[in-house]
Amino acid sequence: MNRTPHHRPRRLRSGSLLRRLRPPARSARSRSGRPRGAVLLTACCALLAAGCGGGDDSAPAERPAPGAHRQGAARGVPEGLPGMPPLLDPDDLYAADRPNALSPVVKDFPSRVYVPNTESDTVSVIDPKTYKVIETIPVGNQPQHVVPSWDLKTLWVNNDRGHTLTPIDPATGKAGKTVDVHDPYNLYFTPDGKYAVVMASMDRELVFRDAHTMKRMKTEHVDCLGVNHADFSPDGRYFIVSCEFSGELLKVDTARMKVIDKQKLPFDGAMPQDVKISSDGKTWYIADMIADGVWVLDGDKFTEPWLMPTGKGAHGLYVSRDSKSLYISNRGEGSISVLDLPSRKLVKKWELPDGGSPDMGGVSADGKVLWLSGRYNSEVYAIDTTDGHQIARIKVGDGPHGLAVYPQPGRYSLGHTGIFR
Repeated sequence: MNRTPHHRPRRLRSGSLLRRLRPPARSARSRSGRPRGAVLLTACCALLAAGCGGGDDSAPAERPAPGAHRQGAARGVPEGLPGMPPLLDPDDLYAADRPNALSPVVKDFPSRVYVPNTESDTVSVIDPKTYKVIETIPVGNQPQHVVPSWDLKTLWVNNDRGHTLTPIDPATGKAGKTVDVHDPYNLYFTPDGKYAVVMASMDRELVFRDAHTMKRMKTEHVDCLGVNHADFSPDGRYFIVSCEFSGELLKVDTARMKVIDKQKLPFDGAMPQDVKISSDGKTWYIADMIADGVWVLDGDKFTEPWLMPTGKGAHGLYVSRDSKSLYISNRGEGSISVLDLPSRKLVKKWELPDGGSPDMGGVSADGKVLWLSGRYNSEVYAIDTTDGHQIARIKVGDGPHGLAVYPQPGRYSLGHTGIFR
């Protein structure tokens, strides 16, 4: 495989020269760590037993009594997407994610950190108690993210260039039979648990698949480049998608499975990455690794967002267990910015000793450790969320990307490396 970095030209609004952020020459990926211009073969449809965990028609843990939903509606919260578990707290989307509040489905799973190594075609498994790699699992070509299924029973490894998903049973840590899914750069689940949403980046598609079988149900073609990351509205009726190669955002109607709005970010060469909604459900944050900050968006109105500078190469976004902080990984400078969600103000910046390339990850079940992959350093960082000091730096395979900390608190998963509600 060609190990030279590839860069997709971007059309700028002005005639200025294109800004570039080059990874080290040893990387074979673009700024997001992904090859470009590859000719993709058509090969879809998959078989998977329902028990292997794409989704389930019932909530993985006990749902709140119907009265809780009525109470939320009485407080002015729009009625949720049919079949979506009602919010525990209309004022806090992450109320189910409190420290160690594990669902009965996952409470007996061993605590592990699963690291997909895009250049090694493996998943490194770390024991968070010892901070050591205890197993290396061979998977498909270019694994990008490890994604918990909606029903919490399966971890899906997104083998982007291999056009497959590898299921891992988090109870045993064993990989199952791969499933054919074309161009699975990233994977999400609709809040009702019915559909998996494949971010088919190179195919320029949002592919809605049956969450049980991964059978293709609907394909929504998009005219932006590089569909990438997403998050859902409080009522689950729409989600916002970032398009990294064309610097655009999409608004998608969940039930209709249709793009209903689109906008170009107001920054030459913008490259949006991770998307995360605030705990109060009113504000959206979109990391941008070229604009070096996060965009602050009103998702309902979908008006032009404003940019909050955080650090070079802003990339991943993770909410603390008390719903008060947003951790922002700045991959280009080896730091993590901490945003106070209630005030919308940046309050801290943690610098990694000896630098690094903090990318994607998640928060430990107890909320005490932030785990991030070091994309260009073949390592993983464990960071204390109390004061930001580095607890451990662990060597893994090449090109570590969307690692998943598992299990985590929450009733169900919306996908990516773990968006739990």
